[in-house]
Amino acid sequence: MKAITTKYHGPTNTKGSRIIADDGDGNRVTISYPYELSGEACHRKAADELCTKMGWTGTLAAGWTKTGYVFVFTS
Repeated sequence: MKAITTKYHGPTNTKGSRIIADDGDGNRVTISYPYELSGEACHRKAADELCTKMGWTGTLAAGWTKTGYVFVFTS
């Protein structure tokens, strides 16, 4: 089973706020924080971007942790 973790990274002097989605196997994407969305929807967008990049399809279920969100594919 593949799990995708997402984490918010705040702005720095050179980069704006962003969300990073990672599958733990070295596959990752970074998106600019989507201010038009909020909460889980922001993290889901990053997870969806990783799925698109990797060619993965399916329905993702989400859960929250102290550091971000975790998405897994449902059957």
